[in-house]
Amino acid sequence: MARLPRLFLPDQPLHVIQRGNNRVQIFATDEDYRFYLRCLKEASDAEGLTVHAYVLMRNHVHLLVTPETEFSLPKTMQSIGRRYVQHFNRAYGRTGTLWEGRYKSTLIDSERYLLTCMRYIELNPVRAAMVEHPSDYPWSSYRFNANGMTDELLAHHSLYMRLGGTDEERQEAYRELFSVEIPKVDVDTIRDATNKAWVLGDRRFSAKVEALTERQTTPLLRGRPRKQKAEK
Repeated sequence: MARLPRLFLPDQPLHVIQRGNNRVQIFATDEDYRFYLRCLKEASDAEGLTVHAYVLMRNHVHLLVTPETEFSLPKTMQSIGRRYVQHFNRAYGRTGTLWEGRYKSTLIDSERYLLTCMRYIELNPVRAAMVEHPSDYPWSSYRFNANGMTDELLAHHSLYMRLGGTDEERQEAYRELFSVEIPKVDVDTIRDATNKAWVLGDRRFSAKVEALTERQTTPLLRGRPRKQKAEK
């Protein structure tokens, strides 16, 4: 089965997932996490990729990014893959691939899903029962978005900036979003869209993307189309 071309629209954010091969652990020490973030910072700066949110889990990575060009994301991920795998293999005396095939990504309807996707990303350690609150996990963007902690890797999306008139107001509003559980339907929708490379948005957004990219963006309805009755 041929691979679907990756979806790209200028200034439209993407949710990205990259997993370790066979769910293998890809971070073993704090230095591994720091080196990955350094690779991401240097590559994203060089390739014109803006990073809004991230979480580094033991065996996979989530990113929320906005690429300047259709090459910004693939070149960034290629650079990270090359540098980080060399680092990891050298550090732990291993050879071969570290990643489970290509990274996966979905184009996001900003108005509907951007802030929900940020929460989904930063709540990963909580869902995995690693911490009780996202602020307790050091390898995510939560402390930047919710508490104003300095992180040179990150830049706020315009929708985040609309949460308030000052940094303090925006941070308070962002923290308040985490007081409400993400609906299961939204969690399932985010997972499904990202894993299958469909768009994350409503029918109108999907139709817009299909018109601009000339590519199917949602799964076809199951079952065969009904046959038209012959006219008598």
